[in-house]
Amino acid sequence: MSKPEADRRQPWIPLLSLAGLLAGWSVLAVLGNDAEVLPAPWQVAPLIVSETLSGELPRHLGATLVRVALAFVLAMSIGLAIGLLMGRSRRADHWLDPWLVVFLNLPALVTIVLCYLWIGLTEAAAILAVAINKIPTVVVTIREGARALDNQLEDMAKIFRMGRGAHLRHVVAPQLAPFIASAGRSGISLIWKIVLVVEFLGRANGIGFQIHLYFQLFDVAMILAYAISFIAVMLAIESFVLQPWEARATRWRRA
Repeated sequence: MSKPEADRRQPWIPLLSLAGLLAGWSVLAVLGNDAEVLPAPWQVAPLIVSETLSGELPRHLGATLVRVALAFVLAMSIGLAIGLLMGRSRRADHWLDPWLVVFLNLPALVTIVLCYLWIGLTEAAAILAVAINKIPTVVVTIREGARALDNQLEDMAKIFRMGRGAHLRHVVAPQLAPFIASAGRSGISLIWKIVLVVEFLGRANGIGFQIHLYFQLFDVAMILAYAISFIAVMLAIESFVLQPWEARATRWRRA
């Protein structure tokens, strides 16, 4: 067993790292000695418990997670289709590359504001704004994967006269799997951050809405309580869903 593989099988390493982060926060809170500026972990934890028991935290957390999931599926679906097209067609790549550059450099805040102005303060506008910001990065990753497809396997598929569905399932999908996993893992981290901004600016529920509310009240402790709760959920998704998915998709590279 190689040393990197051994390290990945030791779950106490990330736990120890998080404990160090918690200890640093505690030290700064004690040195600052001002709970209105930086409350200590033991002051924020009871707020998380009370908000959970009241039902407020689960309600807002659920609303945010639904938006994250819908935007993620939309961005990955469209980005996968466009990236595959650009990676396999030089003409399509030449036509669409300027658009890709424009959207890659379009600030997320501009997209969010424009979607709200053009569509209205609706759920569709919020999800679309998030997806638009993520699609270009998915396209870039998938395009590189499509360019790296093995031409010999493509020739084999033609010789055996594979149908389009079988070709995608047995030839294209296995080779694109590592790129899809990479795009998905990086995408979820970007999407949930943009979702919070979307909720901050124009939604009536969600973690971003609550952060906006307590920002107006200058309540740092409640801001941290909601932020930490959501970060904990996303860390769990990262550790138990996305990392195993990426490891499984790239397993053939380490064989």
